[in-house]
Amino acid sequence: MRADVHMHTNFSHDSEATPEQMIEGAIQKGLEVICFTDHYDKDNMSWGPEDIFEPEPYFQTLVPLQEKYRGKIEVRIGVELGLQPHLGEFYHEFVAKYPFDFVIGSLHSVRRKDVVYGMRHDPEFQKLTDEEFYRITLEEMLEDVRKNQDFDVLGHIDYMVRYGKAQEKEYSYARYADIIDEILRTVIGKGKGIELNMAGLKYGLPFAHPHPDILKRYRELGGEIITVGADGHKPEHIAYDYDKVSDILKSCGFRYYTEFAGRRPVFRQLT
Repeated sequence: MRADVHMHTNFSHDSEATPEQMIEGAIQKGLEVICFTDHYDKDNMSWGPEDIFEPEPYFQTLVPLQEKYRGKIEVRIGVELGLQPHLGEFYHEFVAKYPFDFVIGSLHSVRRKDVVYGMRHDPEFQKLTDEEFYRITLEEMLEDVRKNQDFDVLGHIDYMVRYGKAQEKEYSYARYADIIDEILRTVIGKGKGIELNMAGLKYGLPFAHPHPDILKRYRELGGEIITVGADGHKPEHIAYDYDKVSDILKSCGFRYYTEFAGRRPVFRQLT
């Protein structure tokens, strides 16, 4: 694997790493391509406006680094949008304003509350069983992908499993196949893709996101666009467990993975 296309810096509220630290870390890992995808989560009721980066300083910082590191590593500039059903028009206008290479659309909020905050602090969330929590999250994810158009791949599909009381013990593709299939069909029908997000392993789950059964189903339904990222928030997490990526994807029926440049997919053969 030559590319890690999901990573965060101190432009995201949950990272303290500078862009240059992340670039240097990627070079040390032997990567050829990275894409910064800092968080932009409008209307997340658990995050304040101060937790969302300003696009102009973002580009003013990252564009010079593209030139500084030219010949050492290719630096691309992306964003991770926090999808919510009512934000389709806002994100349509937002994405059109800026020359992003790559846009990840991810669910971080359910019922206008941040998933992590809700499961840790909100009584209404905490009284839910894992099965109820996972189902309402997937139901909102389906609504998100139906009502938002301006993303390239759907991020970390089953990341909410990290925050369940028993994590993966109450989770399987089969249990939620009705909703997951509709999510995948909607994504494919819009010409979008999904990502293999290695952070599931980093958080102690026995699988990366999404579960291999979902990867297989996505491929069975005709899905071809799949990017790979470690979702790192510090240099040591870049390319996390990348030695497993090729085997995971090949076992699920993929021969290629995808990178984006200028919002256009580029397919790379797995080796």
